[in-house]
Amino acid sequence: MSTVHPFLKACCMMDLRISLKWWIYFLLYALLFGVSLGEVRYVFPEEMKRGSVIGNVALDLGLQVSELQARRARVVAEGSSQLCELDTTSGNLLISQRIDREELCAQANTCILQFQLLLEDPLQAFSLVLDIVDINDNSPVFATGDVKLDLVESTVLGRRFPLESAHDPDLGTNSIREYKLSHNDHFALEMSTQINGNTYPELVLKKQLDREAKAEHLLEINGIDGGNPVRSGTAFIRIRVLDANDNVPLFSQRVYKASVPENSAIGTLITTLNATDLDEGVYGEITYSFSYLSDKMGGIIEVSPLTGEVRVAGVIDYEEGRSHELGVQAKDGGGQASHCKLVIDVIDLNDNEPVIEIKSVSANVAEDAKPGTMVALINSYDMDTGSSGHVTCSIADNVPFKLVSEVKNYFMLVTDEMLDREFQSEYNITVTATDSGSPSLSSVKVITIVVNDVNDNPPTFTHSQYNANILENQPVGTLVLKVKAEDSDDGANAKIFYHISKDTNSEVSSFLTINPDTGELFTSRLFDYEQSAHFQMKVTARDGGDPPFSTTCTLNVFIQDQNDNAPVILYPVQTSGFIAEDVVPIEAPRGYLVTKVVAVDADSGHNAWLSYRIIKATRSNLFMADLHTGEIRTLRAFMEDDEPKHTLVVLVTDNGRESLSATATVSITLGDGLPVLSELYEFADESQEKDNLTLYLIIALSTVSFLFILLISSVFYFNLCRRGYVYRSTTSSLPVFPTTYCTSTLTDFSRCGTLLREDRYDPFMTTGSWRGDFRFGSNTDTDTLKKRSAAYQKSTLRRLSTERPSLKVRAGPTHPCYVIK
Repeated sequence: MSTVHPFLKACCMMDLRISLKWWIYFLLYALLFGVSLGEVRYVFPEEMKRGSVIGNVALDLGLQVSELQARRARVVAEGSSQLCELDTTSGNLLISQRIDREELCAQANTCILQFQLLLEDPLQAFSLVLDIVDINDNSPVFATGDVKLDLVESTVLGRRFPLESAHDPDLGTNSIREYKLSHNDHFALEMSTQINGNTYPELVLKKQLDREAKAEHLLEINGIDGGNPVRSGTAFIRIRVLDANDNVPLFSQRVYKASVPENSAIGTLITTLNATDLDEGVYGEITYSFSYLSDKMGGIIEVSPLTGEVRVAGVIDYEEGRSHELGVQAKDGGGQASHCKLVIDVIDLNDNEPVIEIKSVSANVAEDAKPGTMVALINSYDMDTGSSGHVTCSIADNVPFKLVSEVKNYFMLVTDEMLDREFQSEYNITVTATDSGSPSLSSVKVITIVVNDVNDNPPTFTHSQYNANILENQPVGTLVLKVKAEDSDDGANAKIFYHISKDTNSEVSSFLTINPDTGELFTSRLFDYEQSAHFQMKVTARDGGDPPFSTTCTLNVFIQDQNDNAPVILYPVQTSGFIAEDVVPIEAPRGYLVTKVVAVDADSGHNAWLSYRIIKATRSNLFMADLHTGEIRTLRAFMEDDEPKHTLVVLVTDNGRESLSATATVSITLGDGLPVLSELYEFADESQEKDNLTLYLIIALSTVSFLFILLISSVFYFNLCRRGYVYRSTTSSLPVFPTTYCTSTLTDFSRCGTLLREDRYDPFMTTGSWRGDFRFGSNTDTDTLKKRSAAYQKSTLRRLSTERPSLKVRAGPTHPCYVIK
């Protein structure tokens, strides 16, 4: 049976006696309305067998059964218990585990379980709400199967004795409906209502007791529920008749209410019960005990028998129970007892961290995924209640993802912008769940998202243009060049294949072959520089993506010349049996131009540079060949004994590494009476003048170089000699001169006898003369100079010693150089 959220309450409260026809109409309308909201709610009874069908989600959600398996559809629950599963072959939602409403929802009026139906490719989520209906699967149970009461025989008629209520986990009509007491003459059973609306049975005395007639009464009480079939529970009441105990204990309240925070320390005082008895002695002594204590509260709450203090004895957890109702008994020493109810409300504390469960995650997402693509479904909840149970999830701001929540406690992790694997290929997203308690608690979970590559980048060559040089005549298969392209994509999208572009001329494209994997280019034919010195082609790099991207680069191949062509003689014409003759006037002077050997070489560059020399001649000293031009000139004037006909063999050689050569045979005949052309002779004079000019330039350059070296040597020498005259004081700013300057005798070291007597030389110095400046006065002006400078010398000169040693000379060549030390 299926229904939906807006009409859940109406469906649950509908009278079972409504006609089947209207029931079916109502459910169909509710189902259609629920599906339109994207939420399907199923109502079914508890304790259904495993494998039972709850409903067909494919039909209810308008999905094709075939796409359930193709899109890996599955049902995930909020929390860890997976109570149902999806049969993808039929679309049915099946029971996978035992569903006990009382275990799942305790005494809650409604028992709702939230599930999510997840489909991938693309990731979608549908809300499934399971409303579990109670069935009568539990019988009423009395906590104490044998109730003992002690009553005095003088108990007044109409006295009421509260009894423990039977407990039935079922709800509604399936819970306890009535109690029945076995037939007897003295007691009757009546129902009373507590403040909170709960009913409980009371035993009422209808006939006076007589201990002497009957000292003990055994009664049977039955608790009966309203289910179909009816279930019941039984307890026995043993009543012992005592001698007169006129007063019974009386509680100050019929219902005690208290509250305690969860996780309170053991021994924490919850409340204090108070009962009084007007009797004295043993009959007035009251002891407290629990007449009813649920299984959940056993060992958690204790009462002091003497003081009535109710304290914490174990761990109180709000999530285990929000409120607990206990039965308390006050009994005096005579056996008289009274009862009251103790209601303990547990105060929720923020003691549970939020729980983060990843219900579905696409560990890989394509980099071209559109913004809003869901990559993970996160379920976050908190076992606390109120604001402490309100959970918010967040992620860091510096990631291209965001959280979207459309269903309570469910968050979808979706892309917030376009991804770029080349910028970042993996994201570790930290999801933080925080509750609203005080202080707030939080928990984190890391989701790893790998960005899958999409072929969105074309290959890129390291150079847009490549230049390669190759020698001609290289064998086929010679490596010319290696081109390289890079692709920032990954995997097959980054695999690059090379080929010669179709844009290249068909003839040129056959010149080279290319390795499609490495980009190495090899020759596929022999190249001849003389036929083609350069060609250009285009190379294309294509990646392995789908669709593929490609890029093109330009390759310039320059063929380098090799010396593979020998010189060719153009003049004189060399034919078999005939050699052209050149005639020269017999009066031709020295240096006269006779003829010229003309040769060419098909090579280029230095391989085509030709040199000429005569290797054979009729007379070796008569003709010469210019080394570079091939011009043949006379070395001297002709003489009478010279032959009238001369034959020369000229060797023409190129300038290659392994030079090639050719020979030319020149036939020269001396002609008498032929005029001598001055143009041919003047050229020789001009050549001679150029030779003379070269000689003059060499001589001038040598002279200038010599003079420059001489000047440098002189400067160095004079600086060396001048440095020896410097003498400075270390104690004063004024110059101090050695006593040598003041000696009356100067020694002649020139060994020439040219030094005059001592009275002929008097030193004169100024305050700036410490640099070594001297002036020697003659006999005629010595006295005058002394008088003029006497006053000035007194203030500037100091005598260092009274002794007057002689000048010492440094070892060196014999020349008059005086050095002061």
